[in-house]
Amino acid sequence: MLNRRAFVAGLGAVLAAPLGAGAQQFGRVYRVGVLLPTPISRISGAGAFKQGLRDLGYIEGQNLVLEYRSIDAEKPEQLPALAAELVRINVDIIFAVAAAAHAAKNATTRIPIVFAGVGDPVGTGLITTLAHPRGNITGLTNTAPDLSGKRLQLLKEMVPSASRVGLLWNSANPIVRQQLPETEAAARVLKTQLHMVAVHNADDFESALSAVREQQAGALVVIADVLTIQNRERIASLAIKNRLPTISEFRDFAISGGLAAYGPDAIDIARRAAGYVDKILRGAKPADLPVEQPTKYELVINLKTAKALGLTIPPSLLLRADQVIE
Repeated sequence: MLNRRAFVAGLGAVLAAPLGAGAQQFGRVYRVGVLLPTPISRISGAGAFKQGLRDLGYIEGQNLVLEYRSIDAEKPEQLPALAAELVRINVDIIFAVAAAAHAAKNATTRIPIVFAGVGDPVGTGLITTLAHPRGNITGLTNTAPDLSGKRLQLLKEMVPSASRVGLLWNSANPIVRQQLPETEAAARVLKTQLHMVAVHNADDFESALSAVREQQAGALVVIADVLTIQNRERIASLAIKNRLPTISEFRDFAISGGLAAYGPDAIDIARRAAGYVDKILRGAKPADLPVEQPTKYELVINLKTAKALGLTIPPSLLLRADQVIE
């Protein structure tokens, strides 16, 4: 990876640094519930959330207990019971990621909730408006109006000959369904024909990518949700097998073998979520904290995958990338 030494050095400095001057000693131990829609090992921002809390003065074993609850792979039906368990043990606040936010909201109107990784919190009824979320819930959304178009544009820069592009999406996810018109609009502007292929579970990926290839698509866009994120290595492997350059939303997709990823910086979002938790534990009301949108985006390109596909990535695009995997 480019700038690996600088990255490692910077990370070491963050982990080794003492608490900042603004960190305070607290007179009690706070219990923070962490509700995840996938095993914690699959969440790239989990460590950043914990570090963000530490930077604000919350240290496990001293004034902080983190109560993690996460589902087994592809079993979203477990979320309500896990949310109810966090309510039952009476945590001070719940941090819920993606689909887990809805389970947390349905479980309590009393315990404050901070969410992150939610695609459309207004459209799905999680909150009333971004500016005035109301109730006991607030947080950070992944919503960014032009991201679908930008991903398709980047993919076209990497594969200029791709006049037909596949679109892989989880049809069981209503949030994903809402992204389709935006992607279709971007395709019209770029004069690209979309071939949409729906999946419902992990068993569908092999036939779905074969279908995309049979339709003579020259590349593939993967819409990110819990199903595709959990199965990112499998999708990346199948994409290479079918000679399909592929882009998705989060950096983990490219790290797992996809050609590229472009979207919100998940590490930044997790750290900002820690700030929301801190404000609420200090007395702020969730309803008074507007839901924030992404402020940092990242482009990650996997040159190993490009080589496997016989692609040459334009140097101008590599210079724009935040991370290049070699």
